[in-house]
Amino acid sequence: MELRRPILQDKQDFLDMQAEFERFGSRASGNIYAWQKADGNFERWLDLLHQQETRDVLESGLGPFVLYLSYEGNRLLGLLALRTTNTPTVLSEYGHIGYCIRPSERGKGYAKEQLRLGLIEAKAKAISRVLLTCHVDNEASRRTILSQGGQLENQVDGTERYWIELEEA
Repeated sequence: MELRRPILQDKQDFLDMQAEFERFGSRASGNIYAWQKADGNFERWLDLLHQQETRDVLESGLGPFVLYLSYEGNRLLGLLALRTTNTPTVLSEYGHIGYCIRPSERGKGYAKEQLRLGLIEAKAKAISRVLLTCHVDNEASRRTILSQGGQLENQVDGTERYWIELEEA
């Protein structure tokens, strides 16, 4: 698996994956604000994501973040958002990393690898302590977080909060 920033050539893969999320009634975590603000326009979405890497153009309270596409070969598997600042919203609700795997590819171990790669990206951006959150009913996400060393801090309003300490280089 590889994580990479989206490019124009990913348009059809991305639109196909978005349609799959909609068919399954599932939300593409880490992507929803930008996609809504772009009104479903892929080129506008790319522009927003580029801007969002340095400032909160989405006015979501998440601060800057980098969105990655997760590919296995030529198959788009999911998304990972790496939030690079400790805004109150990041620290209280969303955490530093949001990730999702398309519904047809779940249960195959991809989320674990995606999160592992996301933690490498976080470390490269000098983030030494990563907060991840999941809903108390999301057993798959909990297992994914725990597989990467997540330590439960607490539970707030139905959301579990886990920290992962990244080793220093």
